[in-house]
Amino acid sequence: MTERDREANRMSARVSRYARVGANVGGVAARIAGSKLFGLDGRDQGNAAALAQALGGLKGPLMKVAQLMATVPDVLPPEYAEELSKLQSEAPPMGPAFVKRRMMAELGADWMSRFGSFELRSAAAASLGQVHRATAKDGSALACKLQYPDMQSAVEADLKQLEILFAVHRRMDPAIDTREIAKEVGARVREELDYRREARHARLYAAMLDDEPLVRVPAVWPELSTARLLTLGWLEGEKMLAFKDHSLEDRNRLATAMFKAWWHPFSHYGVIHGDPHLGNYTVFRDGESPAGINLLDYGCIRIFPPRFVGGVVDLYRGLLTDDRARIVHAYETWGFRGLTNELIDILNIWARFIYGPLLDDRVRTIADKVKPSEYGRREAFTVHKALKEKGPVTVPREFVFMDRAAIGLGGVFLHLRAELNFHRLFDAAVADFSLDTLAQRQGAALSAVGLSPPA
Repeated sequence: MTERDREANRMSARVSRYARVGANVGGVAARIAGSKLFGLDGRDQGNAAALAQALGGLKGPLMKVAQLMATVPDVLPPEYAEELSKLQSEAPPMGPAFVKRRMMAELGADWMSRFGSFELRSAAAASLGQVHRATAKDGSALACKLQYPDMQSAVEADLKQLEILFAVHRRMDPAIDTREIAKEVGARVREELDYRREARHARLYAAMLDDEPLVRVPAVWPELSTARLLTLGWLEGEKMLAFKDHSLEDRNRLATAMFKAWWHPFSHYGVIHGDPHLGNYTVFRDGESPAGINLLDYGCIRIFPPRFVGGVVDLYRGLLTDDRARIVHAYETWGFRGLTNELIDILNIWARFIYGPLLDDRVRTIADKVKPSEYGRREAFTVHKALKEKGPVTVPREFVFMDRAAIGLGGVFLHLRAELNFHRLFDAAVADFSLDTLAQRQGAALSAVGLSPPA
C-alpha cells in the first residue's frame, strides 16, 4: 500500500468517525432525555460513561470542546465532567506524503527550499493540527504547527453536536442557562482555526511580557506562516510536572512565573490565556534550577473590554472590605441580570472560593488537601444546589473563560504544591489599576499587532 493510499484511508476513517459520533451523541442525548422523562435525574454514571464513549470515537475538534466543557465548573454535572476530563484530545497524525501536500498548499511548490530542514514526522499532535520541528535558513530552531485539512467544516459539525448536549442539559437541569456559554465556546474554538490570529496573539504576548524574565514567548516567523500554518521559534524546555518533586523554592518560582504570565496581561491589558493546561507550558533552566516557563500555545486567548477587568478588580476590593454595593456592581458590570439578594449570596459562595487565596495575606497553598482534578468541584456543587432553589441564572459569556482559566491556573498551583502569598502578588498586579490607563494601554498593544479592541 502506498503512502497516498494510507493517507486516503486515514481521511476516510476520519469522515466515518464524524458520522458515527454524530449518531452516538444523538443517541446518548435521547437516552438522557428519556431518563428525565420517566422521572429519573439523567445524571447517572452510566449516561456519563456512554457520552464519554460516544465522544471518544472522535479524536478531533469535538474532543477539544468536550474537554474544555469539562473544565468549566458547573456547566456539566460532576459525573459528566469527570468522564470527559479523561478523554485524550489527539487526532490521527498526517503521514509524510500528506504533510508534503499540505505544506505545498500553504507555502507553494518550493516550500522545502524556504527551510534549512523540516522533519516530516510530527513532533506532537493535537486536536486541530500537528507540530513539526524545523530549522530556518539561518539555523534557527522552529516549531511549525500545521492544521489538519477540513477543520472548518469539522468544527462546525462538532459544535452542532454540542448544541444537542446543551439543549438536553437545559431541559434536565435549568439552574444555569448555558446559551451564552455555548456562544462563547463556539466563538473561541472558531478563532483557534485562524493561525494568523494566533500569530498576532503570540506577538501581543511577546510585547506584554517583554520585561518579565520568568516567562519566554516564542518569536513569530510570518514569512513561514499562513492562516493554517503557524511557524514559531522552538523553545527548548521540560515538562512542568518533571519539577513537582523539586525543592519548594523551585516550585514556587514556577508558580510565580505562571501567576505573572496569567495575571499581568489581564490586569494591564485585559488579555487572558484561556487554556492554562500543563501541556501549554515547558520549563527552561538556569543550570540545575528552573529559571522560568515557556508559553507555547496562543490559540485560546480572550481579550476583554476594560469594564470587565474593572469588574474583577471591584469584586476583589469589595470582598476585601465587605462592601456589598461594590460586589453587586461588579456582578452587574459582568452582565449578570435580575440579581436578588439570594442570588447575590449564592454567587458570593463561588466568588469567595475563587478570590479566597487573593484575600488571605499570608503564605499558603492555593487550596489544602484538594486534588488538582477536583479543584472547584465541591464549591460548584454547592452553588448549583442553591441555584436550583433560587435560580435560574444566565452566565454572561465573558465570564466563561475567565472562570475556566482561574480554575486551570489553580490546578497548576496544586500540581506544583506551591506556597505563596497570593494576596501580595495580586495586590501588586492591580495596585495602579484604572480603566482609562488600561484602555489606552490595551488599544496601543492591540493596534501594534493588528488586532481590534473588543466590543
